[in-house]
Amino acid sequence: MATFVLVHGAWGSRWAWEKVTPLLEAAGHRVDALDLPGHGDNPAPVGEMTLEANARLVADHVEAAGEPVVLVGHSMGGMSVTQAAELVPDRIATLVYLTAFLPGNGQSLAQLAGGDPASLVGPNLVIDEAAGTCRMNDDAVREAFYGECSGDDAQEAAARRVPESLTAITASVSISEERAGAVSRIYVECLRDRAIGIAKQREMWAARPCAQVFTLDTDHSPQLSKPQETAELLLAVAAG
Repeated sequence: MATFVLVHGAWGSRWAWEKVTPLLEAAGHRVDALDLPGHGDNPAPVGEMTLEANARLVADHVEAAGEPVVLVGHSMGGMSVTQAAELVPDRIATLVYLTAFLPGNGQSLAQLAGGDPASLVGPNLVIDEAAGTCRMNDDAVREAFYGECSGDDAQEAAARRVPESLTAITASVSISEERAGAVSRIYVECLRDRAIGIAKQREMWAARPCAQVFTLDTDHSPQLSKPQETAELLLAVAAG
C-alpha cells in the first residue's frame, strides 16, 4: 500500500482529483488530496497565499502520512511540491509532475511560463493588482484547461475556480541538489495541453532530468479528461 499526496494547480482545489482519488483507493492505497491556502475548504487571506505557505502545508501533509509518499503536483502545484521536497526530502518516495511546472533553484512560475507561444494563459490573464490576485478570462478557460473534458466536467471545474495569488506566481523556489534535487522525479507530459505547451513541458524536464517521462494524449487536466489513464499511471509509479 502506498500513500499519495495530491496537490492541485492555480485557481483550483482538491476537487481536481475527485475522479482519480476513488480509483487509487479502490486499488488499496491511501490518498490525501489537499487544499492549498486560499483554495477550496482552506480559507486564507491573499497575504497568506504564498509559495512558502503552500510548501509548508504540503510538507506537513507529507510528514503526517507516516511513510514516504508519492507526491503529485499538477500545473502550478509543481512549484509547491518542489519547495516542499527541500523541506522533507526523506519523506518523499517519488515526486510526480503531472503536466506541471518543474523549476530549478531560483526559478519562479512566471519565469518558467514565459515564452510559451502554445499557452493560452498569458494572453488571457486578468490581473487585479489592488487585490494581489489574477484570474483567467472566462472565455478562454475551457480551451486552455479542459479542452478534452466533457462539457459538464469543464463547466463544473470552471465554476469552482478561485482567484490566484500574484505573490505565489512570482516567487522563486529555493532548493538544493542535496535535498530536493536528490528526490526521484517523474514527469507526465500532456500532448494537447494549451496551458503549458508540450514544447515548454519538454524544455523543463530536459533541464531537470527525470527518472522517467510518461505521455498522455490529452489536455491540461488529465485527472478530469483521462482519470482512468491517470490513475493507472500513478499506480504504476507506486509499484515501482
